[in-house]
Amino acid sequence: MNTRQTTGGPRGALFGWAILIGSAVVFAVLGLLAGSVIERRAERSIARVQMVTPIDEWETDNAKWGVNFPREYNSWKQTENTEEATKYGGSAERDYLEANPRLVVLWAGTAYAKDFTQARGHFHAVEDVTRSPRVGEMTRGSCWTCKSPMVPRIMHDKGTAEFYAAKFSDFKSQIKDPIGCLDCHDPKTMALRISRPALKEAFSRQGRDITKASHQEMRSLVCAQCHVSYYFKDKKTSYLVFPWDEGFGPDEFDRYFEKTGFVEWVHPISGTPMTKMRHPDYELWRQGTHAFRGVSCADCHMPYKSEGGVKFTDHQVRSPLYNIANSCQVCHRWSESEVRERVVSIQDKTRELLDISETALVKAHITLGDAVKLGAADDELAEARTMLRRANTLWDYIATANGMGFHAPQEAARTLAKATNFAQESRIMAERIRAKRGALGPLPMPDLSTKAKAAAYIKPFVDAQKARETAATKQAKR
Repeated sequence: MNTRQTTGGPRGALFGWAILIGSAVVFAVLGLLAGSVIERRAERSIARVQMVTPIDEWETDNAKWGVNFPREYNSWKQTENTEEATKYGGSAERDYLEANPRLVVLWAGTAYAKDFTQARGHFHAVEDVTRSPRVGEMTRGSCWTCKSPMVPRIMHDKGTAEFYAAKFSDFKSQIKDPIGCLDCHDPKTMALRISRPALKEAFSRQGRDITKASHQEMRSLVCAQCHVSYYFKDKKTSYLVFPWDEGFGPDEFDRYFEKTGFVEWVHPISGTPMTKMRHPDYELWRQGTHAFRGVSCADCHMPYKSEGGVKFTDHQVRSPLYNIANSCQVCHRWSESEVRERVVSIQDKTRELLDISETALVKAHITLGDAVKLGAADDELAEARTMLRRANTLWDYIATANGMGFHAPQEAARTLAKATNFAQESRIMAERIRAKRGALGPLPMPDLSTKAKAAAYIKPFVDAQKARETAATKQAKR
């Protein structure tokens, strides 16, 4: 008879205990996971219906929105930070004229030659515009358009055209709250919406219905209310218009202004009728690979974040280089250093091309100015001035866009190459005119190595132009 035990004994007991303990651990882990899932689902449910208190139709105090949306509000408050400075951007304040004195000459005759400072975060929008040296007694209400969520209410009460035409100073006591929630969101549904008329009007002129835009499109269009180029239709009304009727690119802008005959100012050195570009960020982005792939402005500059089971949009609108993990690495499986090197490499190349264009433009303005001194008539200089105006439009389209060409590198390079070519052709025409009047050799260039030297150089030209304008005004009144 076999007396060996087949069950029980020390080994069997240990095996049984192991199964029991293992099962207990598995059930405990499953219980924790189930609890976590339930908790996160509850958090998401709370996040979707967290309207603790109703929000008024015209509520501009971002803190009151923050009662319902504390995560978004707390991230928005981070736009107060002014310590982030990438090589070409960020939230830190910097004087572009000090860094690049050529701009003083290129924008001579405009307020931009006095002040062109990098904008800080949205938190500082009202403070930055009110302290800018560009703002003066003649500044119109239209310059408030993108600085505060209080603007739509004033436009609603006063009328859009009346708001644009009023004096900037008329609203200084009323406009206090900086860019925030009401600028982009419906206070009842939180849906993204367009609150500024210029964008709606631009779409309407193109035969497009902006209300049919998808949510993903709206994640760029709410930015396009302000991060675009615009101009004021005339000095009397200062009606704000987006020059999109011919398209969004620099060549289309050039064609638009040529067709309309719009002139913003006459350059005091060269006598060239000019147009001014203003940060065409949305327009340049449209021509890049990110727009082609359906990547919105918010995907990079306001990426999603997660806290517990809640996913929300980070409202600290800033350079993606300060949030590479949530912005770039969602799509690009590179290290942070590789991403940063790639971005800066593109920007460095754009900066090099900008330097070449600006040098050519400055020389063209100064050479044309000397041709005027030598007695050249306006009709004789017309072609050279037209070429220079076109060069300036193309260059300025890239120069004033944020991102240093990164949003559409190939388009930026093409545009700057074309601008440089036009500027060189304009200068050659001017040199030939100078030669006819006895000038020997190319015109020597002045020392423009600092902001102060550049300002001193343009001053006599600006003063002479103001004197001519004053005399013409007096003559017209007689």
